[in-house]
Amino acid sequence: MELFSSLFARLRVGCGAGFFFVLALGLAAGLTGCGSASAGFSGNTEVTVLASGEANDQLLQVSLGFTNFTLTSQSGETISLMTTPQAAEFIHLNGTAEPLFTAGVPQGVYTAATATIGVALIGCAAYNPITEGLDNSNFQYGNTPSSQVTVKLPAPITIAGDAMDISLNLLVSQSVTLSACFSPNGIYSYSIDPTFNLVPVTISQKPTNNTNGRLVGLAGLIESVNRGGFVMAGGDGPVWTVDTNGSTTYQRIAGVSALAAGMAVDMDAAVQFDGSLLATRVEVEDANPVDLSLWNGPVESVNAIIPVLNSGARQEQGFLFASTYLLGGASFSFGNAVFQTSGQLSNLSSLPFPATFNAANVVAGQNVNVTTHAASLAVTYPTYIPATTVTLIPQSIDGTVSAVSSESGFTVYTVALAASDLFPNLAVQAGQTTLLTNPGTVEVYVDNTTQMLNSEAIGVGSIVRFNGLMFNDNGTLRMDCAEVNDGVPE
Repeated sequence: MELFSSLFARLRVGCGAGFFFVLALGLAAGLTGCGSASAGFSGNTEVTVLASGEANDQLLQVSLGFTNFTLTSQSGETISLMTTPQAAEFIHLNGTAEPLFTAGVPQGVYTAATATIGVALIGCAAYNPITEGLDNSNFQYGNTPSSQVTVKLPAPITIAGDAMDISLNLLVSQSVTLSACFSPNGIYSYSIDPTFNLVPVTISQKPTNNTNGRLVGLAGLIESVNRGGFVMAGGDGPVWTVDTNGSTTYQRIAGVSALAAGMAVDMDAAVQFDGSLLATRVEVEDANPVDLSLWNGPVESVNAIIPVLNSGARQEQGFLFASTYLLGGASFSFGNAVFQTSGQLSNLSSLPFPATFNAANVVAGQNVNVTTHAASLAVTYPTYIPATTVTLIPQSIDGTVSAVSSESGFTVYTVALAASDLFPNLAVQAGQTTLLTNPGTVEVYVDNTTQMLNSEAIGVGSIVRFNGLMFNDNGTLRMDCAEVNDGVPE
């Protein structure tokens, strides 16, 4: 994310310096410790750090810029991992995960971690009863006080073996205090206190929404292509080296030979021992790399008169955002756009409802990737940013189960959304097509392909997070669910 790259200077790290680690950082190659981390261990372990989030529906965006991170061994030694500051956005990782970097870490037992965070940005969207429209609010620290950053290790972490994975999970509801998303008097109070859990994970325990250790829905732009794969930049700056093989599935593209630098890609992948990724699914959302820009966020309104949708910002990259970062949202005209649905879930044809997404049924609250080849950020009527593709992608909701039923082999959970959720907030705006009959309720469809990561049985009254594709079925919200996690109270 270019917002942060302009705020950070490159740092030189030497022995005795504090170190920069996980969290949402994104890089660090072959760390070398200043001495052995713990007696009885020798050599380095290739550690892949996975960033994830745990959030309810109160915030649209949480972006953090990491400038330092230290791991401390049980003997009191510290290890440096990062060589370049890195930013990360955590709401799009709610219930999912993505790799941030792989580093060679001296083997040993680590008992503490500290992080230094520069810029911390939170964003939210709410209904403004005065204007009867949307109100986007953003709150930011230029430099986050170290006393407000906490990295919890529920247990000491033993780093050993050839390779292992560590999950860095942002506990969003513990990290942000906000008086209101919209205040009629313009007075707000807020505090950003980033709080993380740092734990080792095994393949089967990785915070993904797919089995066999796959990470899903990794989105970004291709930087370069080689014979057997490609290099891809994620929305916040992590760069992934990606291999392909004969089992890789391609969607909207013939194969690896048809890929090119600049294309917008959504993929599933497995982490390999050296920290590179093996792509299991590669989907090209926009195959034209010329001046391509990629935007990720929820639809915030759909104009009832002209084909324009507003979308809130989570991640921005590519041509338009090389030197510019938009806070709040952007307006896209979609009269000539191609509407499509992510190929991440393979069971759409078996759903007992029409799982369609198009210009006629797009609704405020749905999560989308938008590509454009616009030459500038013109956002005033009658000229809006022309969208080339609008792709429906998975999203997480947090709510209370009010009923449980079954239909055509699916377990169906009726979920009541919190009042702060985008769907009920955005549905009442003036000037847009009213498409939802009951925007505070979602019917969630779960089958045997759904990853069940909840710790307790689900029943009426359970607070649960569901991740999947959200469809507008003639005014009813229905989700094809990919993953189920424990919920987060509002």
